[in-house]
Amino acid sequence: MPEIRVITRDGDQQSIVFTPGTTLMQAITEGGIHELQALCGGVCSCATCHVFVDPAFAARLDAVSDDEDGLLSGSAHRCEQSRLSCQVRLTEQLAGLLVTIAPEDE
Repeated sequence: MPEIRVITRDGDQQSIVFTPGTTLMQAITEGGIHELQALCGGVCSCATCHVFVDPAFAARLDAVSDDEDGLLSGSAHRCEQSRLSCQVRLTEQLAGLLVTIAPEDE
């Protein structure tokens, strides 16, 4: 099974097995990391599943949608690597993906 690597807010790194076709948000939460609030349940209407994607994987992801871009623009922590994990669909090509959970916006 393919895996992703997740760096938590404490700096710990965990490997998580994922099923292709699930979202990054689902893999993280089902993998036992509960730092993502994911208040909207993955329908791209909040930004509480914000992560930073390792630049080495950026070209393998679909482009940021207008909705995702709008939600990320409200985050004080947005950067070039910012994505909403609910909008990243995991595929075999993303095996080894490294993401860092973004700090919470207050």
